[in-house]
Amino acid sequence: MNRRQFLRATSVIASSVWFSPGTWAATSFPVVRIPEAQRKFKSAAVERTIAQVQSSIGNSELAWMFANCFPNTLDTTVDFSAANGRPDTYVITGDIDAMWLRDSTAQVWPYLPLMREDPALRQLIAGVINRQTRCIHKDPYANAFYKDEQQISQWKDDRTDMKPGVHERKWEVDSLCFPIRLAYHYWKASGDTAPFDAAWREAIGLVLQTFREQQRKTGRGPYRFQRRTEVATDTLPGHGYGRPVKPVGLICSMFRPSDDATVFPFLVPSNFFAVVSLRQAAEMLVQIHNDTETAAQCRALAGEVERALRQYAVVRHASFGRVYAYEVDGYGNSYCIDDSNVPSLLSLTYIDAVPPGSPIYQNTRHFLLSGGNPYYFKGTAAEGPGGPHAGLDMIWPLGIILRAMTSTSDREIRLCLETLQHTHAGTGFMHESFNKDDPKKFTRGWFAWANTAFGELILKVRRERPRLLD
Repeated sequence: MNRRQFLRATSVIASSVWFSPGTWAATSFPVVRIPEAQRKFKSAAVERTIAQVQSSIGNSELAWMFANCFPNTLDTTVDFSAANGRPDTYVITGDIDAMWLRDSTAQVWPYLPLMREDPALRQLIAGVINRQTRCIHKDPYANAFYKDEQQISQWKDDRTDMKPGVHERKWEVDSLCFPIRLAYHYWKASGDTAPFDAAWREAIGLVLQTFREQQRKTGRGPYRFQRRTEVATDTLPGHGYGRPVKPVGLICSMFRPSDDATVFPFLVPSNFFAVVSLRQAAEMLVQIHNDTETAAQCRALAGEVERALRQYAVVRHASFGRVYAYEVDGYGNSYCIDDSNVPSLLSLTYIDAVPPGSPIYQNTRHFLLSGGNPYYFKGTAAEGPGGPHAGLDMIWPLGIILRAMTSTSDREIRLCLETLQHTHAGTGFMHESFNKDDPKKFTRGWFAWANTAFGELILKVRRERPRLLD
């Protein structure tokens, strides 16, 4: 089952969540975390962090939610083993048995600071990097993969170059950025270079090659994609190449982080992400491999994309002034929305692409969190960012989390925390989205990225603004 099918199957969960009397803990909150014997991976550092948070914050419901959400990736989604004498970690998203390069990075991201006190956790994350490297070698244009590298996908009839072991082949720029983000920060946090062998170095070369191909300077490149479907955002126009672009130095992303097709192929937040990732890769290539030549190529491409963003990504909004468009085509056409997945325009400071004080980012932020954005929803239960993937009136907890993580305002962060606390529908977990008027109507009851991101938010607030948790 893919994300779209699951969304349809669980698009409205209207009934309340019931628990048997025996499941209630002394705190009057139900025990909803998976039993210890069934957990996929156990980390002493994660358990210590949970105990510290529960004993140090005054809001008992947020503490309970943190204890459920923060370990959810380790509890339910990881498959840790060894392959060829190296750690190997396969990470599913939750309800879908496939590994997205994006999601797998985001799911283990908040555990990076704990690696120094938990060697087993460090090995687990090294295993994610090793598997991501193999995935990129298999197909740098694919977004999701199976554990069994010979498994045939349900999408085998898509009109694209499908290979065994590939779950889906939607080309998304961020799919190649997230593995670099994880690798770079793993290296910085641990000092370990074991995952960054010759195969990893070659994978960076494939990233560079793919980004250049999708600048489409000398043609449309080797990638095309079509699917027989009633859902317009699950396929591409233009005989599978998408809408035309003017080759101005930006990189085409035919799909968004939501796995929905782009309207205009130059997806602005993903191009910002590429600039950051290419420079991180360059630093690692020099420091670990002394590969100054490939590093110089990465930096040159990052500079070219950055210059093109300055020229083509900024548009003038009638009410908010100079803002970043979500998508452009290089011809002067633009689409001004946001999507609650990462990278998004809202998340640009989170991915270290722009400084928080940037006037254009602040203008963009004001636009995105207003009625001017067609995917910002206000209802009787909550208000917050959404996106086209789940449709109108559906607010994304991940968008609320990113709003809080990129805010410098106590008032705004408190609003986000209160919203998350009041909209989990009694489950103790985050969901993909919920209805603005009724949080019991939600999609994806098992979405590990949103759960782990909630844990990341609580840790950030506890570290920087602990008063907001009391």
